[in-house]
Amino acid sequence: MTDTPQTTPSTADSSGTEPTPLEALDIGDVPAVEVVLTVAMHLMSAAAVACGLGTDGRRADLAEARILIAALAGLVTSAAPLLGSMHAAPLRDGLSSLQRAFREASLMPDAPGMGPGEDLTGPVY
Repeated sequence: MTDTPQTTPSTADSSGTEPTPLEALDIGDVPAVEVVLTVAMHLMSAAAVACGLGTDGRRADLAEARILIAALAGLVTSAAPLLGSMHAAPLRDGLSSLQRAFREASLMPDAPGMGPGEDLTGPVY
């Protein structure tokens, strides 16, 4: 490894100044709530695309969506008591919206309580 700081590629502005060194982010400095919320948002976004809700016209991949929604349900139900209602409520709302979107996208919907993550959240109608 080299001791010279990394720089952003070709980011010199129009004034011709040199690019600034990249700042290293120590994961230990990131609050746990922020880490959990970031992971949850990634899972929600990926699940929405897998349910066919993306703007790129991709077809739904419900097998992928099932995995992502189940993972999100596990994260939300286990972390919610520690996050507090201010952070947990939007996550629960997003999760239930994805569970409903999955049900609507399914040609043969799962029985109530058998959809992705419903073993952790209860039935979603």
